[in-house]
Amino acid sequence: MKKIIVAISGASGPILGVRLLQAMQRIPDVETHLVMSHGAAAILQEESHLSYEQACAFAHRVYAEDDLAAPISSGSFRTDGMIVLPCSMKTLSGIANAYDDNLLIRAADVCLKEGRKLVLCPREAPFNRIHLKNMLACSEAGAVILPPVFSFYSKPESMDDMIDQFLGKIFMQFDLEYPKFRPWEGSK
Repeated sequence: MKKIIVAISGASGPILGVRLLQAMQRIPDVETHLVMSHGAAAILQEESHLSYEQACAFAHRVYAEDDLAAPISSGSFRTDGMIVLPCSMKTLSGIANAYDDNLLIRAADVCLKEGRKLVLCPREAPFNRIHLKNMLACSEAGAVILPPVFSFYSKPESMDDMIDQFLGKIFMQFDLEYPKFRPWEGSK
């Protein structure tokens, strides 16, 4: 059983994190542990009309953002890693500087210090120099920087197709198969 922490922070696009949880529900032997920031819950409601409670229903375990005593705050609680989707610039900065003032950032810090997979999906455009420095700091610490950039080689017919293709790239980071992902197979 793989245990994967899914964090949804307060940037535009929290529906992407919810879609990731929904997709992971369909993968056998994956247990998801969700932590969602207060900002993400508000943006989710605004952008998608999903409530915090509805989003939480897609995870196996849910933790409050301020619960620094949660199991995922300790390296002794073994997980296979963490995905932050979307990753706000505030969260990115907290992770880059190990400013563990909430569970989301603490869990990411634990993944880095324990050498576990940490995938950060920053949501901002354009990036300024500080954003880029924070991404570089996280990358140098071992994180994978995977912004939600959509590919078109799979010839998507809808936004759902593009999101599925992006989710497949996240799944690859954890050696998981995602049936809706279409890998590049060369020019035809």
